[in-house]
Amino acid sequence: MHSLLSLTYLLLATVVVAQHVHLDIPAVDAAVDSALTKFSEYLVYHGPNPKVPTSGTSGHPEQVADPAYWLADIAHQGISAFNADKTYQVFRNVKDFGAKGDGVTDDVAAIQAAISSGNRCHPGSCQSSTLTPAIVYFPAGTYMISSSIIDYYFTQLIGNPNYPPTIKALPNFGGGGLGLIDADPYQPSGNQGYGSTNVFYRQIRNLVLDLTSIPASSSAAGIHWPTAQATSLQNVVIYMSQASGTQHVGIFIENGSGGFMSDLYIHGGLIGANFGNQQFTTRNLNIFNSVTAINQLWSWGWAYKSVTIDNCSVGLDMSAGGRTGQTVGSITLFDSAIANTPIGIKTAHDSTSVPKTAGSLILENVQLTNVPIAVQGPNGLTALAGTAGSTIIAAWGEGHRYTPTGPQVFGASITPVSRPAVLLSGSKYYENSKPQYIINAASQFLSVRSADAKGDGVTDDTAVLQSVITQGALQGKIVFFDAGTYRVTNTLYFPGGSKIVGESYPVIMSSGSSFSNINSPIPVIRIGRVGESGSFQWSDMIVSTQGPQAGAVLIEWNLAASQGSGMWDVHTRVGGFTGSNLQVAQCPTIPTTINSACIAAYISLHVTPSATGVYLENVWLWTADHDLDSADSTQISIYSGRGLYFESSAGTAWLYGVAAEHAALYQFQFANTKNVFMGFIQTETPYYQPNPNAPNSPFPAQAPLNDPTFTTCGSGNCDALGLRVINSQNILVYGAGLYSFFHTYNTTCSNQNGPENCQTQIFSVEGASTTNVHVFNLITIGSQSMIVRDGVSLARFADNVNVFPDTIAVFKTN
Repeated sequence: MHSLLSLTYLLLATVVVAQHVHLDIPAVDAAVDSALTKFSEYLVYHGPNPKVPTSGTSGHPEQVADPAYWLADIAHQGISAFNADKTYQVFRNVKDFGAKGDGVTDDVAAIQAAISSGNRCHPGSCQSSTLTPAIVYFPAGTYMISSSIIDYYFTQLIGNPNYPPTIKALPNFGGGGLGLIDADPYQPSGNQGYGSTNVFYRQIRNLVLDLTSIPASSSAAGIHWPTAQATSLQNVVIYMSQASGTQHVGIFIENGSGGFMSDLYIHGGLIGANFGNQQFTTRNLNIFNSVTAINQLWSWGWAYKSVTIDNCSVGLDMSAGGRTGQTVGSITLFDSAIANTPIGIKTAHDSTSVPKTAGSLILENVQLTNVPIAVQGPNGLTALAGTAGSTIIAAWGEGHRYTPTGPQVFGASITPVSRPAVLLSGSKYYENSKPQYIINAASQFLSVRSADAKGDGVTDDTAVLQSVITQGALQGKIVFFDAGTYRVTNTLYFPGGSKIVGESYPVIMSSGSSFSNINSPIPVIRIGRVGESGSFQWSDMIVSTQGPQAGAVLIEWNLAASQGSGMWDVHTRVGGFTGSNLQVAQCPTIPTTINSACIAAYISLHVTPSATGVYLENVWLWTADHDLDSADSTQISIYSGRGLYFESSAGTAWLYGVAAEHAALYQFQFANTKNVFMGFIQTETPYYQPNPNAPNSPFPAQAPLNDPTFTTCGSGNCDALGLRVINSQNILVYGAGLYSFFHTYNTTCSNQNGPENCQTQIFSVEGASTTNVHVFNLITIGSQSMIVRDGVSLARFADNVNVFPDTIAVFKTN
């Protein structure tokens, strides 16, 4: 068996093969298969193994009254605009398909029927589709299952949050997949049903999963969740056996390109969370009484915030592969607590371990209570002593640092970030989970389709939508966007006081001449007007464009927002879906030639000088690199100008799990601003670059927008920047993955141990007034320089090689 180092190569396979281009590499496939043999018992569950008795219980009553919840009670009129089947059902209540939820009946067939009904995108026969979205709703109750629930693409499994329903395995649970819920089941071919880095637009929330009736020695999992962007787990509780010898696993992720999860509570088992993925943001993860709370299989970068671990043997094990073959790239753990656990963190990193920056670890504001060893290094040596009492690790790390020059190899206490008070709640960074409006009755919602918006992707819904949105803010009601595609031909204004929620990611799609002038850009969505203040909440929606929209600013945020405001699971998607007129037929890959019909967006998200209090959680700003409704996920060439442009004068923003991909000039730019927290952010450079490169893209540099001019690229490729900071203060990044995989659709430039010359630079810090830019675990791929300050390279990739990318554990401008 190969070591788990092979899992590192999994990322190459999934990025190249599944996420954005289908390129099969047999040697990589073999390495991945070998690496996963250690966990083969979890890849397919074969049924109960009665060697060890079950123990533990969820304590959840089996029959309960179902409390009122608006999502169940509201009229469901949602449609899939471009699905040829006009009877297609978006919202599905499992009880309408025969599920009982009585704690006795085997409900798995009924639940599966609710998920699969309507010729949906079935794993193994379909890679992706935007035509079959679904919400599968579980009223309160206990749903017994004898085999795995197979989750589908573009599916939200949602329970009643006022009394989260329990999904409980019967004692004869026979699997049929991996876990009580299997979100990407393995096929007879040995491959997963969906390419794990291609699985978008899914959620599981408000469920209790109970494995306690399964014999403890059976290798069963709660959720199998290999996943990618625009996906989330929220408000999920998992109960597992706590018997000696238990083999249960709470959440199993072995690959993917995530991702976000929050508000999870895991009890018991061998491993609470068995995680391997390119990058992830995990917030408010709570694990109790597991043997190992978190086992990190591999990663490039993982940000853990507000983690609570109590009464485990090991808190976080990131030692996979050992000191000569580490597979974990980097971990950032902050604002967290570990208690009553002999070893807080177990790592394979030391000053001579391989790869040299693998195992990069940052701890900040981590409380220990009765944790004798805080960090254990290779061979059982203590890297950081713990305590039998209570203490707080202010800041400690190991890896490479640049302050601002380097590399300096370190493994010691470090100076913690100077945190601006405006970003804090107590001593921790402020956080705010997605609102679910649990106390609001259905009568407090305004449905846009009830107001005669069509959502059919053809009708101009602008006037109707604006009327409902305005009415909602004035009346203090919540605007409900029924599932559909709402075509708009002018700007929609979301006033302060707005609360807007979508059903199964409805789309607001700009169309027509108002958005087509690159010299006169206007917003599709305007959040507040300049000088306006107030509250604002927006969740579970997509903003897109149709055809050439060179002047479309998809979202413009002007509002000075009060605390509690934010955007959750709101995404922009430019091209690559049915109805966009930006698919394979219109926008095939044509190197060196720009198709003007495929210049489709000016800026994805613009936070203007008047804005403040900006909270973004699980937001994906995606310019499509492939067609989601093409059977083979065919690549396309779509041109958008800018990702997130943030120029708030007052600043004050929180970005949790935000990604921006494939804009021509940059993915993230912060100019003349301050007090911004981020963790984890992720970017990708357009695959068509450098043909044309950034300075020769369809979007000429605009001085009023502080656009980069790329005058310091040198002789290399001047491609889009991943992150740019100009004349700004207190820009605090807790994990950043800035990736450049392609040179005109070819990945040779980013190959493992290759030249890393896809582009010259990817992270630029500029301006004499820029201070306190602080990045923990900066990860780059394909860029010769990892950091450039005012045109001068500070860090070379070759000095910071990690498992596949390159990593700097600490970067500070001063």
